[in-house]
Amino acid sequence: MFDFVIIPDTSSDLTRPLRERFDIQDYLGGLIYFPDGHCEVSDLDWERYDPKTFYESMSDKKTIYKTASPPTGDTLKIFEKNLKAGKDILCITLSSALSGTYQACELVKSELLAKYPERKIICVDSMRYSTALSLLVIMATMKRQEGASLEETAKYIEENKHRVHQMGPMDDLFFLCKTGRISNFKAFFGTLIGINPMADFNRKGLSEVLGKFKGKKAAFDAVIKYMRGTVENPEEQIMFVAHSNRPAAAELLRDMIVKEFNPKEVIINDVGMSCGASIGPGLCAAFYLGREISEDMEYEKALMNKILEN
Repeated sequence: MFDFVIIPDTSSDLTRPLRERFDIQDYLGGLIYFPDGHCEVSDLDWERYDPKTFYESMSDKKTIYKTASPPTGDTLKIFEKNLKAGKDILCITLSSALSGTYQACELVKSELLAKYPERKIICVDSMRYSTALSLLVIMATMKRQEGASLEETAKYIEENKHRVHQMGPMDDLFFLCKTGRISNFKAFFGTLIGINPMADFNRKGLSEVLGKFKGKKAAFDAVIKYMRGTVENPEEQIMFVAHSNRPAAAELLRDMIVKEFNPKEVIINDVGMSCGASIGPGLCAAFYLGREISEDMEYEKALMNKILEN
């Protein structure tokens, strides 16, 4: 067994039970700035706040939280602690299209490898965020458990990151538009009550809205149809359903996925504070492995247009 650690950042939404299950011992804690101006390390485990209270505080669209990358000094400490213990590092960060975390980790890597030339550090830009990053990190841990080396595991994640999909409704795009996490937000900014926009990741590391549906039933039916056209080997997968204060909807979507695709497991997860600050309340989406995202999302757009027509 190769001896290396896998370190995600705080946007991964991996709570303590998941980190313990998949042997994730450290993560890089990003910062969250509260409306009153004070700053804290983003809480992956909801120990200081609970998801319901956090997301309900944003429901008026006047309470705005801001986020920042993990402090460089903190990243250096976590990396160096593992290097001193004789462990190499695979760091998997959220999309560089959204944050400077990946670039900061590369700088820390250069500094530390000069000090520890016998050790190895590989940083991977996931081109994903939130629960999609969770899925990639879990894939990496499973690859490591199979006996893959640091280099083999990093290569596997690089080769498969554009196969991680998200699909599910948002109540609206206010927070995503405000923080620039939707690439084509202008076409969908004026979403109406009861209209649910749906997005998947593009190859630039941003979410791209593909369509919108009236009502949750139509939206969830579209999720299943979209998954049919994109998922690969679902029965072999651990999938996620992530939500931001929509627990009942998450359970319904999970049951639909289990009935249709019979995956190994579907984990329901709260979107963490770090990404929740930009997503806001109202997301309920599936995260799974499928065919590689096409250039300019030509295949995905055509698939969604076909679903919209039927």
